[in-house]
Amino acid sequence: MWFKNLKLFRLSHEWAWTFDQIEDFLNTERFAQADANAASSVGWVAVREQDQRLAYPLGKQIICAFRSEKKLLPASVINQFVKARAQDLEEQQGFKPGRKQRRDLKEEVTSALLPRAFSLIRDTRVWIDPINHWLAIDTASTSKAEEVISALGKAIYPFPLEPIQVTISPAVAMTAWISTSAPPSHFTIDQDAEFRAGGDKAAAIRYVKHVLDSEDIDKHIRNGKQCTRLALTWNDRVSFVLTENLDIKRVAPQDVLDETEQSAIDHEAEKFDSDMTLMCAELNQLLSALLNALEEKVTIQKVN
Repeated sequence: MWFKNLKLFRLSHEWAWTFDQIEDFLNTERFAQADANAASSVGWVAVREQDQRLAYPLGKQIICAFRSEKKLLPASVINQFVKARAQDLEEQQGFKPGRKQRRDLKEEVTSALLPRAFSLIRDTRVWIDPINHWLAIDTASTSKAEEVISALGKAIYPFPLEPIQVTISPAVAMTAWISTSAPPSHFTIDQDAEFRAGGDKAAAIRYVKHVLDSEDIDKHIRNGKQCTRLALTWNDRVSFVLTENLDIKRVAPQDVLDETEQSAIDHEAEKFDSDMTLMCAELNQLLSALLNALEEKVTIQKVN
């Protein structure tokens, strides 16, 4: 139920929207299923089916869900039908269809097949923290993050968003942490990492479940390779992988809730609220500690 990946951004100091305002804004772009002749559809949906709010409140935190629907219509299927129709047309007119005719045939075939196509529906969750000024998107895809940000900007205008800027690049920092065996306070280095050389034809070496203190790794670092991905654990509570682009991947809580506390939460809504509230609290501390280690260039006033 926790976010698995984090594409991170900062809400600027201009953020001033309330829950009700965000709900109203997102409602103008509520998801509607694609009709028979549409290839895709996007919009905002309720985070929980049993609760129709689009801006789901957790204390002062907000969780939203962006849905995309895409009709699955493989090019090979379209080309097969176009080829058959082109052959029929050639027999009728006595010569092969030209480029424009084939383009028209493709459009006709696509329109005819769309009502029969299967739909692929994916939800992408968004965490908005107006207090500590985080915006986190649960995706590892840059294009999906851009799509969600564009949708937020369409629904909430202006949407005051800023990129995160750090003084120390993640690659430089991760390389130093491994070479000195000295990660930031409360962080431990795990056993997955990737090292990459510079240049257009960069050589890359990936370690999986491998102790990262060998002479082999030291040699790679001395030869100019930098760490571009590193598995870390924060405070023995949350494990994750940090990338050179400051993306957070493979987020996993480490026994944050004990079995007694977990078993006491039976109601689905209470469990969702408990998990998400805990996630926001833990990730807030993790991200603050991580960006402090990377010396974030902060232009906003954060509240703890």
